[in-house]
Amino acid sequence: MHTGDLSPLARRWRAVWEVGERIAVIDGASALHHRGLKGFTTEGIHVSIPHTATPHAVEGVVQHKVRRPSPRPVAPGALPVATPGPAAVRAAHWARSDREAALILVLPVQQRLVTGDQLLSATTSVQGRTRRKFIKTIAADIALGAQALGELDFARICRRHALPEPDRQVVRQGPRGRIYLDVRWACGLVVEIDGAGHRWGLAVSKDNLRRNSGTLSGDLVLQIDTVGLRLFEDTFMEQVVAAHRLLRGGGVHADESSARLPSPEGKGAVGGATQ
Repeated sequence: MHTGDLSPLARRWRAVWEVGERIAVIDGASALHHRGLKGFTTEGIHVSIPHTATPHAVEGVVQHKVRRPSPRPVAPGALPVATPGPAAVRAAHWARSDREAALILVLPVQQRLVTGDQLLSATTSVQGRTRRKFIKTIAADIALGAQALGELDFARICRRHALPEPDRQVVRQGPRGRIYLDVRWACGLVVEIDGAGHRWGLAVSKDNLRRNSGTLSGDLVLQIDTVGLRLFEDTFMEQVVAAHRLLRGGGVHADESSARLPSPEGKGAVGGATQ
């Protein structure tokens, strides 16, 4: 008889057995944890079940009824676990806030559990009940990078914040050839808009070289990530407005020089043990 604490794998098997071995699939954040996800915690073990099922409640297990259940494993005796793309999208639908939803979409791609294309594809096959448009937008931002935020989108954002439209894709000559700046105003303000891919491999070095080149030429360079712009538009754009006013000789108001920082809520540390 086993009397000690169960391992994470044993707890997942317990969830499947007690909910129903023929209907339960480890899903959402719990499926991603099973495949090695780090940096995100959630309470309980999440399982998906067919929407027609009526299982009894199980302590420590969060049950979600879905219309399109995840495929069952082919290998006999294998733990039924959703694939990373659909699991991430479902986890985003089940998240407590938009910030938490964005985090659970970004992390699996950054940690190589799923590709951006696979994540974007999963948004068409998984039809959740909440924040559908938001999830599709964030998945596109992650998969397509800065290209997902079209020129017209950023122009509308600038107009909302009473900024003149900047020049886009400005060409500069750098030490290693031509450099393309995402956004630049004539006053010398540059905004670099980064997708999730800009945090991988040599992309970080290339971005740093581009920013350093802009700084050496006299520009003021601000950095915004696409997902952050979706979540914290007002805060980021307050900084852009303040920088634009400063460079045009208007000075910066005290409240603008320290633009409101987002609250720590929703960063992903949700409490409870990682499952």
